[in-house]
Amino acid sequence: PILFAKTPNVLVGPGAPIVVPTSFLARYPFKERRTDYEAELAVFIGRRCRNVEPEEAIDYVLGYSCFNDVSQRDIQNADRSGWFRGKSFDTFGPVGPAIVPKEALPEPDNLVIECRLNGKVVQRSRTSAMIFGVRELVSYISKNFTLEVGDIIATGTPSGVGPLKAGDTVEVEIEGIGVLRNPVREE
Repeated sequence: PILFAKTPNVLVGPGAPIVVPTSFLARYPFKERRTDYEAELAVFIGRRCRNVEPEEAIDYVLGYSCFNDVSQRDIQNADRSGWFRGKSFDTFGPVGPAIVPKEALPEPDNLVIECRLNGKVVQRSRTSAMIFGVRELVSYISKNFTLEVGDIIATGTPSGVGPLKAGDTVEVEIEGIGVLRNPVREE
């Protein structure tokens, strides 16, 4: 898996706006400025873990939610720190509408995941199509560094990512979890 961090300032809840930093982006000579939605399953860590095996990984999970890994593509692709910077703007990590306990979703690797932009379906798949499942991700990450209580792992997105603009509404829906809905506005 490709690992990157998003800083805590990205987190916003349902209904909170995703704010595209247009004044900051105006400093760059990008041909077009592209900020994308990415529907993902969020895995919340419930117990500190280090070096866990895939078979025991779920024991360290608290629950699951919807996540939108908002990404500013121009910054992401511009330089070596681009993945970190392009994914860590304020509001670039909507999460919700709730944390569903792992006991309520015993098969997190087989859920319908869908993203809608202004009511139109733009991403639709199943978590079973993910390259790496929840157990593999928790195990792999825990072998690189300690996962702490409250850490969130975003599992990756299905095909169909695309641009957001001011006035849009983006929804991430995952079977058994609910709908995460956020409006988009410019800074």
